[in-house]
Amino acid sequence: MDAKRGQNAIQQLLAAEQEARRIVNEARKAKLARLKQAKEEAEKEIAEFRAHMKLEFQRKVAESHGDSDAIVKRLEQETEAKIHHLKTQAASISNDVVQVLINHVITVKK
Repeated sequence: MDAKRGQNAIQQLLAAEQEARRIVNEARKAKLARLKQAKEEAEKEIAEFRAHMKLEFQRKVAESHGDSDAIVKRLEQETEAKIHHLKTQAASISNDVVQVLINHVITVKK
């Protein structure tokens, strides 16, 4: 009977070992599945973040481009106004300048 009991105990140990292997293998598969899912979720989040940042960058570029267009237009207007002002001033004093030059040229010093 002791031999039969020993055989029975060995069979139980072998069955327990097989069950332990099965549990470990299932745990490994579950772990790999969780890792794969986590990786996919991380890649999805990265793609969403990248798309968000790209849109934000494009918005900033568009804003700054719009600002630069407005600045260029404003500078052109200011430049035109200054040119017009200088031409007006030059026209108003040009007769006086011509008169001064003529007086210096025809005046003879002794």
